[in-house]
Amino acid sequence: MKANRLIVILVIAAIAVGIFVLAGPFYILEEGQMAVVVQLGKIVAVQTEAGLKFRSPFLDIPKFYPKKIMPWDGESRQIQTSENQLIWVDTTARWRIVDPAKFYASINELDNVYGKLDDIIDNAVRTVISKNRLSEAVRSTNYIQSSKSGEVFQTGDPISDEALKQLTQSDNLYEAIAKGRRKLSEDMLAIVKPNAPDYGIEVIDIVIREIAYTEDQINNIYERMTKERSQIAQAYRSFGEGKKAEWLGKLENEKRSILSEAYQKAETFKGKADAEASRIYAESYNKDSGFYEFWRAIESYRLTMPRFNKTMTTDLDYFRYLYSPEGR
Repeated sequence: MKANRLIVILVIAAIAVGIFVLAGPFYILEEGQMAVVVQLGKIVAVQTEAGLKFRSPFLDIPKFYPKKIMPWDGESRQIQTSENQLIWVDTTARWRIVDPAKFYASINELDNVYGKLDDIIDNAVRTVISKNRLSEAVRSTNYIQSSKSGEVFQTGDPISDEALKQLTQSDNLYEAIAKGRRKLSEDMLAIVKPNAPDYGIEVIDIVIREIAYTEDQINNIYERMTKERSQIAQAYRSFGEGKKAEWLGKLENEKRSILSEAYQKAETFKGKADAEASRIYAESYNKDSGFYEFWRAIESYRLTMPRFNKTMTTDLDYFRYLYSPEGR
């Protein structure tokens, strides 16, 4: 009788232990996780260290959340800037859970947090973008104003290079920015940060991922780019025309100088040749004046007679050697 009772007790004990084990009194909290232990809808414990954890079977239910930094990707939204320009703004952010108990109480499910982030971050993005100009959201610095608008052709002449640089500068096409894209992201984060702790989370940063223009703005941008390139091209043409005129002027002056020097030398040589010819003629004349006069007359006939269509008379002193070598 006693043996049967003992067997019954052991069976009951074994069943109780089996039920206890099946109920799962232990759970494992893995690295990179934290857990909120809920008992009948009330938070009884928060676990943040990894390891084997004990819970009350059937009563304690652990809710697991990630410790890691999580991404948030917002949808691209059309927002109006301070100068009434409509642009598409696409933002992204990083966040993490810093208070699991508050997160469970306000959000509960992990997927629900993205709806809250949509509300608070989108509101911050609209607030900041609408208070600033388009250029503030597009650029982060004023470097484009101090840089060259295009590659300037190097002539090797410092004066010419500086003149060409001045012609191709287009600072007036770019307005200066006071904040810039990075500062706008910081302003958005400053708006979001005070609200995020209410949900047990921390927003680490917000980044403007992309700014997209409307079709009208794209056409305006293309027109402005075309205008800028045309201005620079015209500056190069003007500079080239100026250099062409300058070099043509130098070439003409050099040509005149060379011709003048050549003419001077030619006249000098001609004068020397004439003097030498006169000397030779004088010597020839002194040796035989009669032959000299005859030879000169014959040379004159040879050069002038072919030019006459007809000769009316030869009864002139000029033709005296035609009939007699003595000229009479």
